[in-house]
Amino acid sequence: MAGTLKQSPLHDRHEALGAKFAEFGGWSMPLEYPTGVVKEHTAVRESVGIFDVSHLGKAMVSGPGAADFVNATLSNDLAKIHTGKAQYTLCLDESGGIVDDLIAYWHDDEHVLLIPNAANTAEVVRRLQAEAPEGVKVVSHHDDYAVLAVQGTHSDEVLEKVGLPTGHEYMSFVEAELGDTGVGVVVCRTGYTGERGYELVLVNSAAGQLWDELMAAGEEYGIAACGLGARDTLRTEMGYPLHGQDISLDTNPVEAGLSWAVGWKKEAFWGRDAVQKVKEEGPRRRLRGLVAVGRGIPRPGMGVTLTQDVPLADITSGTFSPTLKKGIGLALIPVMVAEDAEVGVDVRGRREIFQLVKPPFVDTSVKES
Repeated sequence: MAGTLKQSPLHDRHEALGAKFAEFGGWSMPLEYPTGVVKEHTAVRESVGIFDVSHLGKAMVSGPGAADFVNATLSNDLAKIHTGKAQYTLCLDESGGIVDDLIAYWHDDEHVLLIPNAANTAEVVRRLQAEAPEGVKVVSHHDDYAVLAVQGTHSDEVLEKVGLPTGHEYMSFVEAELGDTGVGVVVCRTGYTGERGYELVLVNSAAGQLWDELMAAGEEYGIAACGLGARDTLRTEMGYPLHGQDISLDTNPVEAGLSWAVGWKKEAFWGRDAVQKVKEEGPRRRLRGLVAVGRGIPRPGMGVTLTQDVPLADITSGTFSPTLKKGIGLALIPVMVAEDAEVGVDVRGRREIFQLVKPPFVDTSVKES
C-alpha cells in the first residue's frame, strides 16, 4: 500500500516539481519529472543533473577493529585502498550468491560507512550484526540521512558555488560543512551514471536547504532534477548491474563480471570457497551486453534466443539508450555463445536481432581527474 511507503525528506520538493512517483525498495521516490526521462538523461551526459537517492541504505560499522571486520566479511579488499577512500564491494552468502552490492567508505580503522541498496539494507545489517565481534557495532541509519547525487560534466562548478569541496580523486570522499550551519556533509566522488559527479550524505533536516542551494547554483548550467528512471537508463548505458535484476542470490561475482570486486588474495570473506570454485572451474554464463541491430527495445523478462528454437536466457535489464538512440540490454548468456554473436530477443512476439557486446555501451568521463 502506498501509505506504508517511506518518503524522502525531499518529498515536498519533488511534489512541487511535478514528479511522478514510484516504489523503490519500500520508498516512494521520483521516477521522472515533467521534462521526461530522455531530457533528464541528456542533461547528465551533457551538463549536470541532481538526483535524490535518499532511499539508499546507510549503516555505520564502528568500534575497535571495525575495518578489519568489514574486510573479513565483504568481498573486496580494503587493503587495496586507504582511509578517505571508497570501495565497491559485495555481500555474499556462503553459496557465493550476491546478497547485495554496496559502497564502503573507510573513514578510519574504527569507522566504515556502508551504503547498501534500499531493499537489502536490513538484510546486510542483520548479517553483519550477527557476526560482529565484541566491541564492534553495526547500526542502520537508513532513515536518518539523505543522499543527493550531483552528476555530469558541470558537477564541480555547481558544488563549488555552494562552497563544497571538489576535485578529489575518483572513489574518495571529503568531510565538509554546509555553509556556516555546522551541518556535516560527506562529499563522495562516486555515482551510478558513468559521468563525473558526487554523492552527498547529510542529515535529513538539512537536505532541503542543500537541494535548494544546488538547484539555484546549477541554474546557469541548465541543471535538471532527475528521477530514478534516468538513473536507470544512465547506469544501463554503463553496464552497471542492478541488484534484483542483473545480480541476485542466484548470481555469483564471476558470472556477473564482478571478479574485480573480489579480494582473491584475502584469507577470509563470506562465500570465499564457493566463488573460488567458480573461478577455478569457470562460470556457465556471463553478464553480457546486447545492442539492437534494428529498432527493438528490450525489457526485463524478454526471452533471448540463439536461433528461433534455442533459448539462451532472459533480459535482466533493458531500455532505450538516449545516447545511442538504440535499444540496449543485459542478460546472463551461456559462455558457449560467441562474444560477438547475433541473438534474437522476443519483443512482444517479434524476434528482433541484437549484437552481443562488452559493456559499457558509451564512453563517459567517470574517471577523469
